[in-house]
Amino acid sequence: MTITIERTRTAPQPTRQQPAADPKPATGSFQTVQPDLEVTAPLGERYDEILTPEALAFLARLHDRFAHTRHELLAVRLQTRVDAANGRDPKFLPETEWIRNDTTWRVAGAGPGLEDRRVEITGPTDRKMAINALNSGAKVWLADHEDATSPTWANVVEGQLSLFDFLRGNLEYTSPEGKEYRVTASETPTIVFRPRGWHLVEKHLKFHDRAGRAMHASGSLVDFGLYFFHNAKALIEGGRGPYFYLPKLESHREAKLWNDIFTFAEEELGIPHGTIRATVLIETIQAAFQMDEILYELRDHCAGLNAGRWDYIFSIVKTFRSRGRRWVMPDRKQITMTVPFMRAYTELLVQTCHKRGAHAIGGMSAFIPNRRDPEVTERALAAVSADKRREAGDGFDGTWVAHPDLIPTARAEFDAVLGERPNQVDRLRDDVQVTAAQLLDIPSGSGEVTEAGVYDNVSICIRYIESWLRGTGAAAIDNLMEDAATAEISRSQVWQWLHDNTVTAEGTRIDQTSIVRIMAAAVADLPRFEGDRFDDAISVFRSVALEPEFPTFLTVGAYARFL
Repeated sequence: MTITIERTRTAPQPTRQQPAADPKPATGSFQTVQPDLEVTAPLGERYDEILTPEALAFLARLHDRFAHTRHELLAVRLQTRVDAANGRDPKFLPETEWIRNDTTWRVAGAGPGLEDRRVEITGPTDRKMAINALNSGAKVWLADHEDATSPTWANVVEGQLSLFDFLRGNLEYTSPEGKEYRVTASETPTIVFRPRGWHLVEKHLKFHDRAGRAMHASGSLVDFGLYFFHNAKALIEGGRGPYFYLPKLESHREAKLWNDIFTFAEEELGIPHGTIRATVLIETIQAAFQMDEILYELRDHCAGLNAGRWDYIFSIVKTFRSRGRRWVMPDRKQITMTVPFMRAYTELLVQTCHKRGAHAIGGMSAFIPNRRDPEVTERALAAVSADKRREAGDGFDGTWVAHPDLIPTARAEFDAVLGERPNQVDRLRDDVQVTAAQLLDIPSGSGEVTEAGVYDNVSICIRYIESWLRGTGAAAIDNLMEDAATAEISRSQVWQWLHDNTVTAEGTRIDQTSIVRIMAAAVADLPRFEGDRFDDAISVFRSVALEPEFPTFLTVGAYARFL
């Protein structure tokens, strides 16, 4: 079954639910039509509660207004990648120096319920994971439709239903084994919703523009638009607000696009300007050079920045992958937050946020406690504690964890620094002076590429992709919560090591022969089962890690082929 919002080929009278068509015919042989959105996928139970005619009309207006700018900015990204490959390094922009030097402006800051963010839990929005997050005791739940969610049609719509139901007091879940899950916490985390990045489409929704052309909808606009349209007023009535994490930004122009979308959406629903609050993930090397400018463009809607460290590492590998040995990184597990270029990145983030009145939120602790192996858990908790102690000491206002059992450990480190204060935004880091050279100082990081590191990357990536293809975007692998970002690091490192002819610490040259040998060993160790997607996962891995061309995101091609 499919549902289509009827398109009118003559210009109707404008209404609040539908923008007016251009009364003049477009140039050419066709006539302008009313922009709309068409659902091209089967409807599951209750999907019509989310994909209402009014919600789809709202999404159509968002696309009519902003889809063209999105395409323009994606083209700019492509040129930026070409420039980097040709030797042009990112830099602090001279044309926006006035923004960085102006000490008078500030961002809107925390909205209601966002003042204290000392521990945030991240996770997908399926009903079971949503309930666990809401009962976790964290201050914030990052309800994730991006790296922790495989964007199957069911996950996209049913994740919206989970949030819709919670905000109306109806969220519950019964597992196939009969176990019942309900939200029982007396105080639930503030929800900050993360839509998909600008590069992703929603192929199950088709946008018809004013010229009658059809194209896949934007995943970003679909995720944002459905959540905002259905829930903004309920969130405000509940004493909080519509809050968002913005992923994968590469420039202040992309931040301005989001700000324009927020302003438009607030006007459409009659919500006061500035009600929306956004926290931007600084997870690309390009964005690291534009933190002030990103805050400035979003200043009426901005709460802070987050150190998205896994995607940040991936971005560096992707940007400089073909620039020679200077840019080759060691095993993934050796790229810690204390290596010089990562230290420079986080210190600049805290300084930039606090001088503008914004929250600085620290990075993910992805460890999954293993109750069958107390020694492994004890060592990991000690590492988590040290990581969060460093963040709190550096001035971060909060941090991320992937599992509820990590919350007490992370909270203890932030409690020790914050005490009863909700944050430490007033702690300015005037002692920090970070240069472009420090942000790009990859060679000073110690470490080596080992055969074990190559094997881990191959194995983890294939296992994660297999999970993603089955619809699970956050996968527990080897006591870590792997998501799309960590899989991206794994496959991009394999690509870089292969094309740079890197030699491992054991003396093995990484070439097609050695990778195929390692793949064979990793595949032999895979836990095969009925209905697994390992054959497809291996095919995806080959296409994103072993081919001469480097796909910018592994999820783009895999989504087009398999989801």
